[in-house]
Amino acid sequence: MIIPAIDLKDGACVRLRQGRMEDSTVFSDDPVAMAAKWVDGGCRRL
Repeated sequence: MIIPAIDLKDGACVRLRQGRMEDSTVFSDDPVAMAAKWVDGGCRRL
């Protein structure tokens, strides 16, 4: 089973570099929409 994870920083979804919050890249400013995409893709857990 694969469980996707969404990292949040300042209300945005981010990708952390080597797990460091200070080194992150924003890839969505709408976490709810991002979660909905995972659910629409068939994920049952986040």
